[in-house]
Amino acid sequence: MVVRDVLGSECLAATIAEATAICRGLRGDIEGAVPAAERDDDAAVLSRYLCIHFPHKISALMRDVARHPAVVDALVGAIGPNVKLMQSMLFIKAGGKPGQAWHQDESHIPTRDRSLAAVWLALDDATIDNGCLWVIPGSQRRGVLYPTRDRPDPRFDGTPEAHGFPHAADEAIPVELPAGAALIFDGYLLHRSLPNRTTRPRRALVNHYMSAESLLPWFPPGDGEPMGTLDHRDILLVAGEDPYAAKGTVDVVRPRLRPEPVTPSGAPPAPSRE
Repeated sequence: MVVRDVLGSECLAATIAEATAICRGLRGDIEGAVPAAERDDDAAVLSRYLCIHFPHKISALMRDVARHPAVVDALVGAIGPNVKLMQSMLFIKAGGKPGQAWHQDESHIPTRDRSLAAVWLALDDATIDNGCLWVIPGSQRRGVLYPTRDRPDPRFDGTPEAHGFPHAADEAIPVELPAGAALIFDGYLLHRSLPNRTTRPRRALVNHYMSAESLLPWFPPGDGEPMGTLDHRDILLVAGEDPYAAKGTVDVVRPRLRPEPVTPSGAPPAPSRE
């Protein structure tokens, strides 16, 4: 589902400015990032990064955007009255940065009730040239999680690739979005993106939500607990009530960079123009 004009011009400008402040290290530490020097211009800073995980942990504005009424209204209609956020990702995807291979979000964030939903909010116009999302419509309907594999490909960032699904390549469609619009989609939907072939960043804020009525047997890799914890409680309630509120919440995940593939020389590979 596409929701247009989620962010008005002023809110959009403020969110873009906040994204730059986060990348410059002005909102707090980000694992793997080096704070920018004052002499570094914004374009140079943005060119360093593909994705920052959990920006809402250091930015009040990012938390506010995650609870934007237009987003919450759509989520309540799709998921139910009680909705929680468990992850945010700020994609900078500067010019030349890779995309992400075919995957299903539910493979990485397992819910117990298939309520996972992503809100992909465009901060720049997302186009085929700068690496918009491609989706396979209807691929979520079977409720099947397809196997994943590691397959080196310079077009993509190294995230495990879904394979073995019964869909042909020509079923995929690009989802071009104007800045300020959001794409909301099911955690079982197959989707991918290709490299940014322009010289400008393709910024997007991507948040993951689910029903607050379900436990979340997940813990982000590298954040101090093994995968498979019964109920991950580093969450933010965005609508309704939390039936498990008596458990309390925790503050354990910290912002970090998404790892990028490197060549033997240590430099990120140049993306293909396919």
